[in-house]
Amino acid sequence: MLYKQTLEKLRALRLEGMAQALEEQRQQKDITQLDFEERLAFLVERQVLWKENRGLAVRLKNAQFKIPNATLEDLDYRPSRGLKRAQIEQLRAANWVQEHRNCLITGLTGTGKTWVACALGHQACREGHKTYYYPAAKLFRALETAHADGSLPAFFNRLARAGLLVVDDFGLAGVSGKLYRQFLEIIDDRHGSGATLITSQFPVAQWHEVIGDATVADAILDRLVHNAYRLEFGGKSMRDPKNLPDRT
Repeated sequence: MLYKQTLEKLRALRLEGMAQALEEQRQQKDITQLDFEERLAFLVERQVLWKENRGLAVRLKNAQFKIPNATLEDLDYRPSRGLKRAQIEQLRAANWVQEHRNCLITGLTGTGKTWVACALGHQACREGHKTYYYPAAKLFRALETAHADGSLPAFFNRLARAGLLVVDDFGLAGVSGKLYRQFLEIIDDRHGSGATLITSQFPVAQWHEVIGDATVADAILDRLVHNAYRLEFGGKSMRDPKNLPDRT
């Protein structure tokens, strides 16, 4: 009876990891060989692990990555892509997110920009950073909707609180000047308080032309470029079966 009550109290306190570990200990015949402090240490360790795993699952779900299973461990370093392993290892630790730096990934369509962006976002989630992923077209649609229904300030606040904001395929679709000014507000809110990762088919040197308004473009680039890691992808489209890596 006491055991059942203890489980109920652990779950009432939301200590599910400890509850699961206690149930497992009951099934282990040699558990009595451990003293009280050792058994308690195992329970606490399981609770910490359970909380970390649950937190990661929530962050990954909220991020809404286009490629949810992309990880840096599976990154393809073929020479034609122009990826530098040392640079990726710098990004792997996610210190750049903690330091509120940016990352700009450019390259032709199909060269794996989205995959790497999702992998870096996944790594940021592992390191405990709240992350949001938006295809640029979806972000601008969300801005239009938020402006129309009066929720724009709340939307700005939501994005400002993210440790990492990933904007994928920037410049791919035509966008009004008003939306680029709202995008500038997002970047300005995050400048010095959050990290931003942007992918684009257009080289950064062409972003003035993409944005259209020279003043707005200057302001956006000023907040993005100076402290940014730059990844410039080469090679042909990885969607072509002939260009897939040889796994044999």
